[in-house]
Amino acid sequence: MIQLDSINDKILSELSRDGRVSNVELAERVGLSPSACLRRVQEMERTGVIKGYRAVVDKSKLGGAMTIFVMVGLAGQLREDSLAFERAMSAAPEVTECHNVTGTVEYLLRIEVTDLATYKDFHSNRLGTLPQVGSITSYICLGTSKDERG
Repeated sequence: MIQLDSINDKILSELSRDGRVSNVELAERVGLSPSACLRRVQEMERTGVIKGYRAVVDKSKLGGAMTIFVMVGLAGQLREDSLAFERAMSAAPEVTECHNVTGTVEYLLRIEVTDLATYKDFHSNRLGTLPQVGSITSYICLGTSKDERG
């Protein structure tokens, strides 16, 4: 595990809030010279603490968006079942997150589609046809009051 000091914590906090902040502005916010700040950011990128930068897209502005959380129980407990399921989810553009979880099921998926008909097609013709899948429980998201994913 990589140990971070309070300055690196501040840098990460600022970048999490605004990944497009200039190095000069970032340095000012955290109390460093621009060159020292840049070295720290580059080191955190090199070591994988900072995995990347991305745009957060409001899909509702692009013609509608629906988020559905899906709990998936596998039919078998073999490692091959998990790997095959994960490969299938990686190939599915509707699946924006796939988490292996503890509890009564093995996976929690975040599905983003334009409408219910699109989700029904995914559920029936893709997810429901996988031999590894033993159970599917869908939760339609009615609203999101907090989302800090970057």
